[in-house]
Amino acid sequence: MTARTFATIDDLQAGLLDASYLADRGLASVLFLALKLEKPLLLEGEAGVGKTEAAKAMARVLPARLIRLQCYEGLDVAHAVYEWNYSRQLLHIRAAQEGTVSEEELFGPEFLIRRPLLEAIETDEPVVLLIDEIDRADDEFEAFLLEVLSDFQITVPEIGTIQAKRRPVVILTSNRTRELHDALKRRALFHWIDHPSLEREVEIVRLRVPGVPERLALQAAAFVQGLRRLDLEKPPGVAETIDWAQALAALGSHELDPDLVESTLGSVLKHHEDLQAVRDAALADLLEEARVAAG
Repeated sequence: MTARTFATIDDLQAGLLDASYLADRGLASVLFLALKLEKPLLLEGEAGVGKTEAAKAMARVLPARLIRLQCYEGLDVAHAVYEWNYSRQLLHIRAAQEGTVSEEELFGPEFLIRRPLLEAIETDEPVVLLIDEIDRADDEFEAFLLEVLSDFQITVPEIGTIQAKRRPVVILTSNRTRELHDALKRRALFHWIDHPSLEREVEIVRLRVPGVPERLALQAAAFVQGLRRLDLEKPPGVAETIDWAQALAALGSHELDPDLVESTLGSVLKHHEDLQAVRDAALADLLEEARVAAG
């Protein structure tokens, strides 16, 4: 498979739009540079602003295989890079004892179980490697990534250093639950994705929810923008706006009303305390603001 190339930022931006992702000029520019310079890209921003979707859209537009490593506390080499296939090694040992095979290659490549990082390094097909929520991983794993992001290689002590056959497009995301180390940041381009303006959020809703009524899209986006100004435990992201618009459209709605908002608010807010706070004090005002925004 041959990956598509883009001559300009505008070409890439148009390609992403065709792949149902509305990237602003800044994001399109840094994605273009990541491709041209073959450098990893670190995307930071609040949850739900489209960081993970940007990587998925890049995989669609290139096109390339998406390999995703979801980070979490305690993530280790066995789950991220490789581990040995112990059951297969045991069978090999038994065969060696019977004299049918040699025991010398017990730690050869054929006994490796390839996890996302090694799989992305070894393959010769176009790949977008998504290292999702790197801020959730431990410092030790972040330090391990330095070799991968610097030289696009992985060292397996029993085998040696495995060099990338073809450099993957690497996109790291972070919700900034902790500060990443400078050594990691130096190896990557950086871009902060913020919540979009009202106009842009409406455009995103139209793109991701085909056929959504115009007035409903504007009111839903304006209502969510109002929610973000409140002191909530978990402010909604663009992903929640899209989910809510899909739910409202599925119900055949053309505009917001109090009963509709009350019954579907769980598509936008995922914390009980946030739901209660909005229902008790802010719902009527937010609904009125959304209606005014829609004209």
